[in-house]
Amino acid sequence: MLQLKHIYKSYKVGDTVTHALDDVSISFRDQEFVAILGPSGSGKTTMLNVIGGLDRYDKGDLIINGKSTKNFTETDWDAYRNNTVGFIFQNYNLIPHLSIMDNVELGMTLSGVPAKERRERAIKALTEVGLKDHMHKQPNQLSGGQMQRVAIARAIANDPDILLCDEPTGALDTETSIQIMKLIKKLSKNRLVIMVTHNPELAKEYASRIVNFQDGKILNDSNPFKAKKEKDTFKLKRTKMSYWNAIKLSFTNIMTKKARTILTAFASSIGIISIAVVLSISNGFQKQIDTTMSKALAKYPIAITPTATDMNAVTTRKESDKNVKNRGYVTAQKDQSEQTSHSNKITEAYVNYIKKINSNYANNISYQRATNLNLLSKVNGNIDRIQFSNNDSSGTQSMTAMRQEAMNSMGAGSSVFPTTLNKKKGSFLKQNYQLLSGSWPTKSTDLVLVTDNKNTVNINALKNLGFDIDDGDKVKFNKLIGKEFSLVSNNDYYSQLPTGTFAPKKANQSMYNSGKKLRLSAVIRPKNEDSMALLSTGIAYSDKLTQSVINENKNSDIVKAQKQSNNNVITGQNINSSQKKQILQTLGATSIPTGIMIYPNNFDSKDKVLDYLDKWNKGKPKKDQIIYTDMSSVVTTMTGGLLNGITTILVAFAGISLITSMIMIGILTYTSVLERTKEIGVLKALGARKRDITRVFDAETFILGVFAGLLGVGIAYILTFPINSVIYKITDLANVAQLDPKAAIILIIISTVLTLIGGHIPAKMAAKKDAAIALRSE
Repeated sequence: MLQLKHIYKSYKVGDTVTHALDDVSISFRDQEFVAILGPSGSGKTTMLNVIGGLDRYDKGDLIINGKSTKNFTETDWDAYRNNTVGFIFQNYNLIPHLSIMDNVELGMTLSGVPAKERRERAIKALTEVGLKDHMHKQPNQLSGGQMQRVAIARAIANDPDILLCDEPTGALDTETSIQIMKLIKKLSKNRLVIMVTHNPELAKEYASRIVNFQDGKILNDSNPFKAKKEKDTFKLKRTKMSYWNAIKLSFTNIMTKKARTILTAFASSIGIISIAVVLSISNGFQKQIDTTMSKALAKYPIAITPTATDMNAVTTRKESDKNVKNRGYVTAQKDQSEQTSHSNKITEAYVNYIKKINSNYANNISYQRATNLNLLSKVNGNIDRIQFSNNDSSGTQSMTAMRQEAMNSMGAGSSVFPTTLNKKKGSFLKQNYQLLSGSWPTKSTDLVLVTDNKNTVNINALKNLGFDIDDGDKVKFNKLIGKEFSLVSNNDYYSQLPTGTFAPKKANQSMYNSGKKLRLSAVIRPKNEDSMALLSTGIAYSDKLTQSVINENKNSDIVKAQKQSNNNVITGQNINSSQKKQILQTLGATSIPTGIMIYPNNFDSKDKVLDYLDKWNKGKPKKDQIIYTDMSSVVTTMTGGLLNGITTILVAFAGISLITSMIMIGILTYTSVLERTKEIGVLKALGARKRDITRVFDAETFILGVFAGLLGVGIAYILTFPINSVIYKITDLANVAQLDPKAAIILIIISTVLTLIGGHIPAKMAAKKDAAIALRSE
């Protein structure tokens, strides 16, 4: 036997009652049809009071199946209503944006019933009330009687022990009322039915027990029931609405107001659009800067030269740079170049250290050796001396002067293409140049002719190869590819004079035949403007060729003579130790390079390279340290910092609109709460917890936030096209505005989080609404 009674004070006829099940002791039998009868106009003794009574557990001790509810929490009462009590309201209280099937399933959704079982039980309930053919319709497609049947199906679908009916026929015509009452009478055969009505005829015809009220007082009870003490057989099953179900419930509501939803999402997305556009333009300009910096890395690599400027000494300030007070005197100071100049002692050990740089940081290294190549070529059938140089080859320039220029040439414009550290990444030439004619070099004796992006070459480079041309003349590829040169050793190239000095021999066929044959194998040019075009136009060759020359000439007669003499063995002039060292380098006496150029893969890896170079200097005295020059660092710092600062300011301004959007979402959610007050009452009557109600409205703001974020990012992406068109017309920079996918995802997340924050307070307000008060709202 099911017992539901409230022990607060003794029951007797004439007691004043505030709520139907609250301040008096009323006990019920299971399978009873009780009509709580109050005369028309006597006041609000309705099912709303019953709901309130079941929720006011602090006024006494309600006994349910032997279980005291004195210590029940609000969550316990929510679970009890969901699992034990079914409500049939006078005005049906169906949720209009849900289908008939979803309305019936709602209580089971809160109970955590699996989807398949929910659907089966809902179909069974709708079949039982005669609506099997209408289960896929919306509430507004049904008549009043049909909607009341849906309300009954919703009440019985969860198989409750108690059915509470609030004027179930109050909004129906006579014929439909009879049908509904017969259906409720049928349902009372296996459950307790309590009906609140003002119709005595209806109560007498269908109820098995009638409790009369008037002006808040109990008049009589037609069949009082005295409960006996029972064992505690009460079991409480917790209710819970999943996040997914909350999202579905909110989504169906949103879809009933598509136009408002789109306008709301658009208004909320304005801040996202602003920030996305700013980031797109910033991202594009950053890429433009990165491209420029890549060119800067090609033009200004990390250089290690014989003499370097100590940048630490330059930037150190011993006192403020601001104008100081007139002291009445001047102070003598050394030339700054003397203070900051540093001589690098590049050794074989240091060269080996450089070769071990991680190829992930710097894939290409160029060595400057200042070694002169003794070259001969056939020009118009004659054997002539030539040179791989862009220097003016006029007769007024001496061979020594040309050697001196070759020796002093450093940096971009090298004629020796870099050594590639990581062979898996491909050669430097293939990475940065395109083949115009011929084939890529495969041997150290293969040469390439480098042009610029317009296929032009320094005229001196062609003249020095023996071509008789003027400015603007064109040279066909077939005259270049396959052209041979002879690289002659020092012993075959120079002869010692009786004076002890050395002079070049007369060029002849025998000398030409004795040399190593070099072949021009390819004509190449930079792939594009972003390529690392560090090679000057003209002939370029590998460092292996230079090393082979050094290995052949380091023990030659002229080198031996120069080592033993303090005079220039070619000119006979007296020289100092520094000049002697330079001449020996020119003659190929040493393999130690005069300079090294390191080309980092990118700006991030450049710092790793600098760390590696600094590691060599650690613990060494100043004179033994190797000072490098990093010309691109100043430009990088200034440009990158400026752009980041501008971007931060613009994003901050755009972020103000995000805060506005958040406030607007809060207002719209509050409006939605007001619009759906009755729905909140229905959910609470069906056993929804406060957190379930909050979850429903949080889900709605979540959907709005995601939609606003997606809409904002989408509009911002579309806007990049006209923005790029405008920027191109102004600056000639193409495709500047580029929205980073990572930034887009972050903006969608920010939009979602902010809308959730903005809508959470109204959602909490909705959860606190009293069920009875919410159901009374219109």
